[in-house]
Amino acid sequence: MNRHKSSGANRNVRLAEQIQKDLAVLIQRELDMSRSGLITLTGVDLSADYAHAKVWFTVLGAEPEAATTLLNEKAGWLHSLLFKMLHIHTVPTLRFFHDDQLARGIEMTQLIDRANRPEDYPESVDPLPDTKDDRK
Repeated sequence: MNRHKSSGANRNVRLAEQIQKDLAVLIQRELDMSRSGLITLTGVDLSADYAHAKVWFTVLGAEPEAATTLLNEKAGWLHSLLFKMLHIHTVPTLRFFHDDQLARGIEMTQLIDRANRPEDYPESVDPLPDTKDDRK
């Protein structure tokens, strides 16, 4: 029985990766970039029954809310194009979500860089405490 569970999980991963690749091609080829911006798909989460897919993306050159709205408006149309490309019984319904992890990662990196800059310390405070033993 264990063998079937892992093969199902592997199939889910393989199908999610294929959906991500095919959708990336469709979005690049079919959507107007002036309206949607440059969209990059970062991941696809499939439900266990393959009926629903959460598609995560980042965008450059457009507001994330506008790109999310456009993608969700076109989800049915993209689903029908995807159905023609994939040879599976159930093609999941698509829901698009902006992936803000990249922006949060950049923000955290900037905070760390700013905290590690020695010029940010006030002159009255020594950034490295003196470790000399004055008890002699």
